[in-house]
Amino acid sequence: MREVINAILYQSRTGCQWEDLPHDLPPRSAVYYYFARWRDDGTD
Repeated sequence: MREVINAILYQSRTGCQWEDLPHDLPPRSAVYYYFARWRDDGTD
């Protein structure tokens, strides 16, 4: 889960596209799933 948070923070900090996340982070589909879930329920 920490790696998912790291990926979300990386995307937020750099402004890169979801498809351009580094390969050492979790798959973009998993990262975006949690991002969208937390965005929709107000967690972020």
